[in-house]
Amino acid sequence: MARQALRVGYPLFMLLGVNSAALAFIHGGASKLWLGGLLLAAIGASFLAERAIPYEPDWNRPHGDAGRDLAHFIVNEASNVLSLCALPFLSGLVTVRDVWPHDWPFVLQVLLAVLVFDFGVTLMHYLSHRIPFLWRFHAVHHSVKRFYGFNGLMKHPLHQAMEMTAGVAPLLLIGLPSGVATALASLSCVQLLMQHSNADYTVGPMKYLLALNAGHRFHHLKWAGAGDVNFGLFTNLWDYLLGTWSYMPEKRFSSDDLGIAKEPSFPADYWAQLLKPFHDDKGT
Repeated sequence: MARQALRVGYPLFMLLGVNSAALAFIHGGASKLWLGGLLLAAIGASFLAERAIPYEPDWNRPHGDAGRDLAHFIVNEASNVLSLCALPFLSGLVTVRDVWPHDWPFVLQVLLAVLVFDFGVTLMHYLSHRIPFLWRFHAVHHSVKRFYGFNGLMKHPLHQAMEMTAGVAPLLLIGLPSGVATALASLSCVQLLMQHSNADYTVGPMKYLLALNAGHRFHHLKWAGAGDVNFGLFTNLWDYLLGTWSYMPEKRFSSDDLGIAKEPSFPADYWAQLLKPFHDDKGT
């Protein structure tokens, strides 16, 4: 009973509790330190849940990748913070016409931003599996051999910049407010923790709407074509439209299912991963 309570309670805590607190802090004008503390609490809860209700216990043990994943997290999260700081300046430069619904309730503004951002990221993600040049950079993310919350930001920084641009640019063009942008960044951090979580949590039928770990594991199947599914970051809506949603509830995953089958020797070192796209003259 305790395990089942955790399986249900953990996603409620993260998706409703942490996200609601973040929106309240941002809308209330609280110091960004509160938001940083909330993110650290979310990371801590993610690690605790993965150990209390693991999907695959072996994925809780480092596979010689802990330092690399930490480096990716620090670099990519730092770039997210810098991007947030630059948003007011960028908004003034690139806004074509301010048609943002400023009079809407803050929660609805954030929901609109999430849907537009999710469409841009999903489309870039989809194209990254079909355009060899983009795949060079995206392959870094698919080289993972275990599935846990901290490697949600295990991405080549240039590919993360591509995804961020695809998601945020349409919003900036129509006058995205800085407060909504901050909320979007906070929700993205929580979503990445949940999407790559090794916690065996459940959200019931909502797994067909929300892009969480149960569906995202299929995206990391290592065989050519098998992982060309479930591209969404926040929702599965755009995958349904693209015809790329896939889910088999009976499927169990292990490290043997993850990685890149055609590149079994993909570099595991942080710096080697950063340089790999520039050395790959085949674009694969």
